[in-house]
Amino acid sequence: MNQHPRPLQDTLVVRTYLHVPIWLLALVTFSGTLAMHIFVPALPIAALDLGASTSEMQMTVSLYIFGLAVGQLIYGPLSDRFGRRPALMGGLVLYTLAGLAALFAPNAHALIAARLFQALGGCAGLVIGRAIVRDTSDPNDTAKRLAVMNLMVTVGPGAAPIIGGLLATSFGWRSIFIVLCGLGIANFLLTWRLIPETGKPGADTSVATLGRNCLELLRSKAFLGFAIGGGCATTSMYAFIASAPFIFGRDLGRPAQETGIYLALLIGGVWLGSMMASRMIGKVPMAKLLILSNLASIAAALVFLAAVLSGHLSVWLTVSSMVVLTIGVGIASPTALTRAVSINPAVVGSASGLYGFTQMAVGAICTALAGFGRDPALSAAIVLVGAGVLAQCCFWMALRQPRSV
Repeated sequence: MNQHPRPLQDTLVVRTYLHVPIWLLALVTFSGTLAMHIFVPALPIAALDLGASTSEMQMTVSLYIFGLAVGQLIYGPLSDRFGRRPALMGGLVLYTLAGLAALFAPNAHALIAARLFQALGGCAGLVIGRAIVRDTSDPNDTAKRLAVMNLMVTVGPGAAPIIGGLLATSFGWRSIFIVLCGLGIANFLLTWRLIPETGKPGADTSVATLGRNCLELLRSKAFLGFAIGGGCATTSMYAFIASAPFIFGRDLGRPAQETGIYLALLIGGVWLGSMMASRMIGKVPMAKLLILSNLASIAAALVFLAAVLSGHLSVWLTVSSMVVLTIGVGIASPTALTRAVSINPAVVGSASGLYGFTQMAVGAICTALAGFGRDPALSAAIVLVGAGVLAQCCFWMALRQPRSV
């Protein structure tokens, strides 16, 4: 008699997977990052309209990133405690209402506050989308579906500034928030209609139990290895992105408009890596895939560093080495995330949130470190090599742990 609940529960989870469209999980994930990138081209226009300084307008982006990072720590435990659906729908409501507040913001300070709350709502999709994927599939399928989500979501950083620029110049900067509010409403309705509860019914999700499980995650060398290593292997590329205008413009003498093209090629590398991951997972062991993809990124970073130190830096060498690095990023991202959130199935949401926070924190640290020194290319190259080596050490440590899955 005691054997029935577990098979019934597992059957429910497998059946639920068939009713959770991967495109919708990608859309709710995409909406959180889209709002960060789409407003960047409108900053000068909004500053002029609101009579705000450049630093005040930059706060609308930096606090958005802060909100994305901190919010992920909140939604993970909330979704484990109260369920995926209510936490996700609550986040989408906050995202939409904050977008509405930004639309009617009378001054820069109101806009900054609205953007912070918009981020706190938007990050629900990042955390819970990944948790739902893990709820409804085994580790190999999870990695494949996360890779497919990456394929869809990486469109955002490339397309968002173009869309934002067109909206701001054609209809004014406030039109951006009309679009974001519409996206929030659409996501809420689609989630309400198409996403069932995928959390495990009957699981012990008391606050005390969740707290113990989260502390166990933080004490787990396997989880910390995959989380810190995953951040170093993926968001460390922000160090190059932040330095790119200076490298291509000042050091290589290319016009400013070309920088966007080169950065789009890097995003194409992430897209290609995600596509390769979706095909290779299941055929190649995930541990091997994780190690080899990061080794490829380290090799590319070393080539870039050698070119800087030898004085042979060129556009072709810079772009080609960084594309190889970002292909490695695209392969490592879903595999590292899958291993991290599979450490303790009882707190998948919390693990997803902690992982996302770690990624954002590592990206911010790497970007800050790349700003030190007089040579942005050298600083970025050193950061990329260092982060890659640290990621490799973390992965080796995690894979040696008995609770690594």
